[in-house]
Amino acid sequence: MKQGIIVFLNGTSSSGKTSISRELLNQNEFSFHHLSIDDFFHELFHDYIDFINTKCSKSADGEDVEVSVQIIIDSLVNLFYSTVKFMSEKGINVVVDTVNDNDERFNTCLGLLIDHPVLFVGVTCSKEELIRREELREDRESGLAISQYDIVYCLNEYDIELNTETLRPNECANLILNFIRSNGEYSAFKKLKNRSVGVL
Repeated sequence: MKQGIIVFLNGTSSSGKTSISRELLNQNEFSFHHLSIDDFFHELFHDYIDFINTKCSKSADGEDVEVSVQIIIDSLVNLFYSTVKFMSEKGINVVVDTVNDNDERFNTCLGLLIDHPVLFVGVTCSKEELIRREELREDRESGLAISQYDIVYCLNEYDIELNTETLRPNECANLILNFIRSNGEYSAFKKLKNRSVGVL
């Protein structure tokens, strides 16, 4: 079976990834499934996270003990990328909407998806525009995108780079579709793996 294409959108919060994803889902030429890390956590694992927050708020003897929630989050992020791999293996085209802000997680992602057709797309805009967009949104904390900026954009290998300050979401989607139609090689992920480049 032919593996499904993975359109991997790399950008900070508010950079325009979800808007591009919607455009890709709304076109009729290629069928895509949108897999968002936000949906993965808040919809699929809402009850689980609620369980952790309520049932595990104190230790067995009732004391407040500081334990990093990264133990849980890292495992769920690994499951997220494993789900992307599973869907591609099933021949399903996937648009991946997440934020690469951790070296270990991103290298795990590279390891899982290196042998799959990953179209690595840089989704960018200026810091000023990110601040403006955040101020218009009510579902993001102020300063989140800027705090992610240097980490997310330390990667310099992309199959396509899209500036959402100058390109509308439908224009970005069309450039992605044009690349897919061209049957060009999806090489950025392989270059990142070969150079052992991760997120700092």
